[in-house]
Amino acid sequence: MLHPSYVDLMNVVNKDVAEDEEPVVSSRYSIVMASAKRARQLVSGDPQFAGQEDEKPLSVAVKEIYDGKVKILPNIED
Repeated sequence: MLHPSYVDLMNVVNKDVAEDEEPVVSSRYSIVMASAKRARQLVSGDPQFAGQEDEKPLSVAVKEIYDGKVKILPNIED
């Protein structure tokens, strides 16, 4: 079982969205893509904001998202 769950992560990411606004993430796919992107950033040398140094990058990325240390921005087209 995943800890935190996809639903928990989606709730954390969307907690600041007003009821009449579009949620930042609306599917598990969005959470997976954001976590993978952040893990790639960590592998390439970006600073780590949560977790321990010996943890795997994906675990750190999920923890950062859950703790609100990194934000997922909505895809806004001009």
